[in-house]
Amino acid sequence: MLIDSQIVPWYKQRWPWLLIAGPAFVIIAGAVTVWLAVVSNDGLVVDDYYKQGLAVNQRLHRDQQASTLGLTADLMRSGISIRLLLAASEATAMPPEMAVKFSHPTRAGQDQIVKVTMEAPGFYSGKLAEELAGRWIVTIEDPGARWRLHGEWSVDSEETLRLSAKK
Repeated sequence: MLIDSQIVPWYKQRWPWLLIAGPAFVIIAGAVTVWLAVVSNDGLVVDDYYKQGLAVNQRLHRDQQASTLGLTADLMRSGISIRLLLAASEATAMPPEMAVKFSHPTRAGQDQIVKVTMEAPGFYSGKLAEELAGRWIVTIEDPGARWRLHGEWSVDSEETLRLSAKK
């Protein structure tokens, strides 16, 4: 026979807490996973992938047009300032301003589009919104989207990026 003074309430025993710990841990881990999925943007999947697939021919045409014009570009960076030297083997009018797009390979939220303005024939300058580090995909295109130059750049190396149209 047990005496009332020997009965220990359930919350003072270790076995119920050990059994509750497993499901409680799973619930907390699930909540953290949902929070990470909502807060972080991986940028790897594009919503309109089908339309982007159809636009490949248009992009290839712009690359071919840059090749026909014999375009080359040298891109330099100092802090947030960028300078672009653009040359063409064919006589062509250079636009007064262009767009330089810096795309991060895995983090779309860090992408930047910088408008560069002409300071002298073939010489452009502009400013980044924030400092860059690591590897970036750089795309230079005219305002009319008739041609483009693109390539990869490791901005930490402090070397000039040379882009040329592929033939």
